[in-house]
Amino acid sequence: MADIIIPELGESITEGTISRWLKKEGDSVQAGDLLVELETDKVNLEISAEADGVLGAQLKGEGDAVQVGEKIGTISASAGGSAANKTPSEPEGGEAAAAVAAPPNQEAAGSRSIQNAGPAENPTQVKASPAARKLAREKGIELDGVKGKDPLGRIFPDDVRDAGSAPAAGQSQTQQPEAKQPAAPAASASAQESSSGKPVDRQRMSRRRQTIANRLVEAQQTAAMLTTFNEVDMTAILDVRKRRKQSFQEKHDVGLGFMSFFTKAVVGALKAFPYLNAEIDGQDILVKKFYDIGIAVAAKEGLVVPVVRDADRLGFAEIERTIASLADKARSNTLALSELQGGTFTITNGGVFGSLLSTPILNTPQVGILGMHKIQLRPVAIDAERMENRPMMYIALSYDHRIVDGSEAVRFLVKVKELLEDPETLLLEG
Repeated sequence: MADIIIPELGESITEGTISRWLKKEGDSVQAGDLLVELETDKVNLEISAEADGVLGAQLKGEGDAVQVGEKIGTISASAGGSAANKTPSEPEGGEAAAAVAAPPNQEAAGSRSIQNAGPAENPTQVKASPAARKLAREKGIELDGVKGKDPLGRIFPDDVRDAGSAPAAGQSQTQQPEAKQPAAPAASASAQESSSGKPVDRQRMSRRRQTIANRLVEAQQTAAMLTTFNEVDMTAILDVRKRRKQSFQEKHDVGLGFMSFFTKAVVGALKAFPYLNAEIDGQDILVKKFYDIGIAVAAKEGLVVPVVRDADRLGFAEIERTIASLADKARSNTLALSELQGGTFTITNGGVFGSLLSTPILNTPQVGILGMHKIQLRPVAIDAERMENRPMMYIALSYDHRIVDGSEAVRFLVKVKELLEDPETLLLEG
């Protein structure tokens, strides 16, 4: 019998949450088969089988938190091996039942001794997954009265939900002497009402959402965060894109977007004001001599910030190609941990969603983040006599005032503005 153990997940990750089991108890598995999907605070990972056999007890159910090194299930040697150990008194199908009959939080190795506990307990009467048992407890449903669709008689969460939607049938089979026993499902339903008695939908936060929430609160509580603003005339960049977009696409097989211009401008400004590319380590300031720029991406599970490595050494096409690849991975939840770690400065673009102005929150331990916003035509004074409608963008810099002075932050943002309004200088400064 082989144990299913939570492996080392990577730097700074010590725990996760079981998102879903990809195999059911009693399923045959081969080494390399994917068994369970694990959600961490950064990425989702899949754990594969290390041996051939039959999936035994799932010791942890969907939604349960697990630690690195923790045992979450077992794989028996083989289906044939289980059959060889079957006692004559066991009915057909008993070999599969022996692998899955263990109640939650008990190892499959102890399931045979439990089966012989006698008629008073008779645990083999109910073969339910941990997730089904958990749901039944929450809804106050007795598993004895739940009829599963599985041919081996196993009960899964869907079976419990079906039983909860038909309480009369369930009560006729599981009614105990206590008259108030069936009232539990009604209590569970009332929990879905607000204090005013109106309906609400209670949803448990994903591990990633909890981590995002904690880090944002931590950033506001630990950093002396301040935001300064400026605006950029995007006329020159729009003109370059209009003239060069098609030839750029044909030559590099990638579109010429705005992010390459902003990434280059940020790198140029960081070189001029290096404390924005630093972090605080106790009583020390670590000024980084490399430029790994984080690009915030809105994914289904929440905001993630993959990193463009050594952005100062990349050309426009390489930056656009890297950002496009990272964004695709973020949205398909296939980012590697290495692609999320170690950024020195972050750029976030709320403009793609229509944001006109915002104050971005620091991505700690970084001390600076640049916020881009919507490009909007606004009247601009060209001189004392003339006004023109120009494509303008507000930009915001949030910074940690503990090591970045206000004058330095303002000049950093002015530098970004100057580089963007004269994009040819990006080839030299960026």
